[in-house]
Amino acid sequence: MIGAAHADTLLIDRVRQERSHTLPARGLSMAQVEKRYGAPTSKLSPAGGDSRWHPTINRWVYADYTVYFERDRVIDAVVNRASPEEIGPKGAARNR
Repeated sequence: MIGAAHADTLLIDRVRQERSHTLPARGLSMAQVEKRYGAPTSKLSPAGGDSRWHPTINRWVYADYTVYFERDRVIDAVVNRASPEEIGPKGAARNR
């Protein structure tokens, strides 16, 4: 029972953390994101782009969040995990 309460607390903390971040909005261009939020700590290798049905997906990793672009437009931005032990979404792979 203690484990369940601890997991609930992590989820609540996670939601509060995500709401406190100002993340890039959907539809912004790469240039707009870089101008407003600065340069990312890393730009991961693009994925897809092999046909018009599989557009190029770019991922920019910032200290606290990762921004996903379809071609050059933001399609999503997500808060990174705080630590490897955190229960929740996994961060972007950094081995590319």
